[in-house]
Amino acid sequence: MEFNSNKSIYLQICDAICEQVLSGALRPDERIPSVREYGADIGVNPNTVMRSYEKLTNDGIIYNRRGIGYFICPDAREIILEVQRKDFLENELPLILKRMKLLGINPADVL
Repeated sequence: MEFNSNKSIYLQICDAICEQVLSGALRPDERIPSVREYGADIGVNPNTVMRSYEKLTNDGIIYNRRGIGYFICPDAREIILEVQRKDFLENELPLILKRMKLLGINPADVL
């Protein structure tokens, strides 16, 4: 996994897991790698992975079965879609529209 220096690694790990859920690579109630396994796989300190898993748990994306591991929540895909759509509409799209206006690009040209 390649990391972007402009964003915290633990957030990039969260994004990667969410992307896998959206793409179907991770399915509801599927077990994900342990903190140590995932840390070793991507070359990151397990504490960083644990921070990611804690955030994903708090966001309702994954859940922990004590002694067994972490699993994808049944409604994780819907939660991710709702959050990411809202973020896109509120943060990314206005920047894109502003840039299009500055460059003289008509939205109809894009469609």
